[in-house]
Amino acid sequence: MNPHSLDTPAAPWHAGERQLQAHAGVAERMAQVGAKLIRDDMPDQHRAFFAQLPFLVAGAVDGQGDPWAGVLEGEPGFAMSPDPRTLRVAVMPDADDPLSDGLGPGRPLGLLGIELHTRRRNRMNGRIAAWADGRFEVAVAESFGNCPQYIQARDFHFARSPALRFAGPPRERGGLDQAGRALIARADTLFVATYADTDAAGRRVDVSHRGGMPGFVRIDGDTLTIPDFSGNRFFNTLGNMVLNPRAGLLFIDFERGDVLQVSGRAEVVLDSPEIGSFAGAERLWRVHVRRSRSRPGALALRWRFGGYAPTALATGQWPAAGRAG
Repeated sequence: MNPHSLDTPAAPWHAGERQLQAHAGVAERMAQVGAKLIRDDMPDQHRAFFAQLPFLVAGAVDGQGDPWAGVLEGEPGFAMSPDPRTLRVAVMPDADDPLSDGLGPGRPLGLLGIELHTRRRNRMNGRIAAWADGRFEVAVAESFGNCPQYIQARDFHFARSPALRFAGPPRERGGLDQAGRALIARADTLFVATYADTDAAGRRVDVSHRGGMPGFVRIDGDTLTIPDFSGNRFFNTLGNMVLNPRAGLLFIDFERGDVLQVSGRAEVVLDSPEIGSFAGAERLWRVHVRRSRSRPGALALRWRFGGYAPTALATGQWPAAGRAG
């Protein structure tokens, strides 16, 4: 199906999102409720939520057009909303974080506020409206909540002050090395940044969460395959991939504070016998990694399992992996 053939206005969804909604049989319903689900301002509940977080996940696009997902961390209160259409962030990414190349005045970005110990999350996408003195403000373009599905509950603490940057050298390469593959193989969580250029809204960047049992990401050399399960039917992430087949993934070693960021070509698999090899999957998506950066000990934050240990997944309370958006 040609996504540009679906040209009937259905704000706030772009053509890629509408294509996948149609494939899932929910296009009519999502066209009716879309404007109620995605707002251009933040409700007070979301504004208070962002202000209590010790970190945000951000998605941005570098000068080569590659999307990256990364972490902005600080003492709770480093992100605050002075009004419903603005989020003020008082930290910057490390200079060796590829996310930093995608930030600057007027640049679009996606933000995910996620509280692992309560399994709450809210999304906010927009554009940098002010930039000075180690802080920036984001003008809200899209604001919406997500359900707690597939989030592993973890309690956090700071192993050092988040103001102290870690001096360990990053390791960058094309593709994945063995250490990177090992981190992915034991991961139960990833974050994914995508974007699409649309005539109506310009460039829209989004960053989202995926979770499952360790091993839910299939590794074949430099290709990662992720099963996609029933979620909110927004199809923000996969819809972006339909229009623009690129994605950036973030993996975190929650006990050590290590970070692995990768970026590469993305594809969405809607019809294939391979889908049946992932129990419960409705579709698959892949990232063919072209660039990766490993940053050992980059985060001051550390996490440990809280109310939902990995064994809860194994007992059938959740599917082996999942999606939301």
